[in-house]
This record gives sequence, C-alpha cells and structure tokens, in this order.
Amino acid sequence: MNHPTRNLLSGLVFLTVVIVAGVVGYLVAGWGWSDAIYMVVISIFTVGYGEVRPIQEEGLRGFTMLLIVLGCFSVIFVSGAFVQVLMEGQIRRAMGDRRMNAEIKKLNNHTIICGYGRIGRMVASDLKDGQRPFVIVDKDPRRLESAREAGYLTLEGEATEESVLLEAGVTRAAVLATVLPSDASNVFITLSARELNPDLTIIARGEDPSTERKLLQAGANRVVLPAHIGAERIAHLILFPEAEELIDNAEKSDQLQAELSVLGLELEEAVIPKYSPFAGKTIADFERQHAGSVIVIALHRKEGGTELRPKRESPLQAGDGVVVVGRGSNLAKLLSPGEG
Repeated sequence: MNHPTRNLLSGLVFLTVVIVAGVVGYLVAGWGWSDAIYMVVISIFTVGYGEVRPIQEEGLRGFTMLLIVLGCFSVIFVSGAFVQVLMEGQIRRAMGDRRMNAEIKKLNNHTIICGYGRIGRMVASDLKDGQRPFVIVDKDPRRLESAREAGYLTLEGEATEESVLLEAGVTRAAVLATVLPSDASNVFITLSARELNPDLTIIARGEDPSTERKLLQAGANRVVLPAHIGAERIAHLILFPEAEELIDNAEKSDQLQAELSVLGLELEEAVIPKYSPFAGKTIADFERQHAGSVIVIALHRKEGGTELRPKRESPLQAGDGVVVVGRGSNLAKLLSPGEG
C-alpha cells in the first residue's frame, strides 16, 4: 500500500474512533442516542449550530472541547490525504503516459494492434510469448488499463485517425493488425495505414465475408474471418473429432510446425469412404500407391481407439480416420474411389 493511501485509511480509522468515542461519552452523560449523534456531528464538522442541551458540567464541557479539536483535526487530515491520493494518481498517470510515449517512440519494426478486445488480447499474448515488440491502440480506457496491467505498451485514441497511427509509429512499424469488430473501421484503418506506410504488412479482421474483397482493395495483405474459421473448426470437430485432437496437439508444438513448414509438409486428415479402393488394404499399400507423397502417422478406428505410429501392415477399413503428413496433397481425393 502506497503512502497516501495508507494516510487516508489511517485518518478514516482515527475519525471513526473519535465519532464513536464522542457518542459513547454523551451516552454516559445521560443523553439519548439521537441527541448524542447529532451533537457529535455538529461538533466535529463545526457547523455553528447551538448545543442540543445546555452543558453546565465542567467535565462535559472539557469533553466537548476535546471532541471539537480532535474532530476538526481528523477531518482536515482525511481531506488532505484524500486530495493527496487524487493528485498522486494524476501525477502517476501523467508520468506513466510520458514514459510509455517515450517507449513507443523507440520502437522500430514493431507491430501495431488496433483494438484490444477478445481477438486483440489473444494476439497480444502470442506476440508477448514470441518476444515481438508491439503497441496496442484502443479508445476504451478500461481496456487499456487491463493491457497496461499485463505489461503492454498502450496508446489511447481512435485508430481511424492518422495522427494516432503516426503516434503509434506506423511509419516505422513492420506489421499492423486491425482487429476491431467493425468492418468499416478496419477498412478505414487499412486505407490510412497503407497511405502512411506503403511497405507495411497489414492483417485485417473481417466479420462479413463480403468485406474481404474491400479490405484487400484497401491495401490489406491478409484478411482473417474469425466467423468463417470458427465454422470450419466446428465442422472439423464434428467430422473428425479424434483426428482434430491429434492436430491440436501438433499445433501446440511450435518446433514441429516449424520443421514441417520448412520441409513443405502439412498435416491432413480424412475418413476412408465406403467404396474406397484402399478399404481392406494395408497402410503400406496406400503409401506405395502414392509413391511416398504421404506418410500415415495415425489411425482412428471407426469402432473406437487411436493407433499412433501404426504398423505398415495395419489394414485400412471404410469409416476409419486417417491422419497423414504430406506435401500439400488432397488426402480426401487420394482416398476416393477414383484414385485407386
């Protein structure tokens, strides 16, 4: 806990103790609850009202004077601590913004993420894991506060404004990812960024499939359609649930993906059709037929169970799921009746 906040809490505790002690003191003197509380309030806050009851006893007068002194002191202390907390927050924010702007100006060949929503958070997390410098641009202070808590560089502003993009270092950036939920905003940002930096790689998000063409025309290098990708993903999970599990595990291994990519290979999966010429034949027959262009690495039996690194003499049956590593081949076509 920082010093001003600690002072504020201490002052509130002291003020509470003074109020409780004052009420108890008047209750002991024979006053009722209502009169005791009212007297304590007007004494501590010195509003200038008259006494609730005439105070004749010397002891009660001394108690009241002590209550006024301690009450005024505690109120002044709490007010000062509260102002200090507010001022410190403003100063800290100003210094933080200045430091962050200085860090952004130092960036070069970095990535600009426009939008810190659901997709922006995932992109930022992956870039952080990959140790890639980036800055987040968003107009929502709450989202930016969350990004700063995660240790990210942020810039508050509307990404559709050229001045904000320039402040984010768009002329020095290598990549801009605009992932706002509004297609119109993403198109406008793409147009502005392309004009400011012709060499910039722009990756844009699109919600409506018809927006893809507009984004490409606006200057985007790549367009990502989350809804379309999600639909394909769901379809794959329905059609090839066990094969998808294996593919997921492979995707989690960056090393494996990098090695496959370097070799020009990719993972594919398909179900053996009922009338496939390879139904009833062995894995060796299938691989030999296609001259080693595919290698079977897993079999998902239709009756259940998965065979990882299956034996070459293992038979293939209609309805089994086949997972292979190949050179961009169309596995479903290779298994079809016309490919025997």
